[in-house]
Amino acid sequence: MEVLIVVAIIAVLVAIAIPVMSSQLEKSREAVDAANIRSAYAEVSVAFLTGDDANLSKTVDLKQKTDGWQHPEISNDIFPQGTVVENLPKAGKTCTVVADSSTGVVTITFIQS
Repeated sequence: MEVLIVVAIIAVLVAIAIPVMSSQLEKSREAVDAANIRSAYAEVSVAFLTGDDANLSKTVDLKQKTDGWQHPEISNDIFPQGTVVENLPKAGKTCTVVADSSTGVVTITFIQS
């Protein structure tokens, strides 16, 4: 009887833990995407500043499994003022980061199809 109680308690704890772990896993995927986009932004910005026209565009493969940002504070962290952001991220799609060679304005476009 005591063994069944212990098994039931463990089952309840596992049932509670799985959604929490899934949410944290998605949050970590979004953090990886944000870091990769931030890195691509830095690369194209440096390419613009140094006059390297061959590297004014970078593509980032998104790792997240859910569309959009589940944690809205991410968009505030990775998109500096003056950055043009088109669309929202889609699960498993890509993102392009492009600097305009004449103005230096960086456009981040999340590919939708």
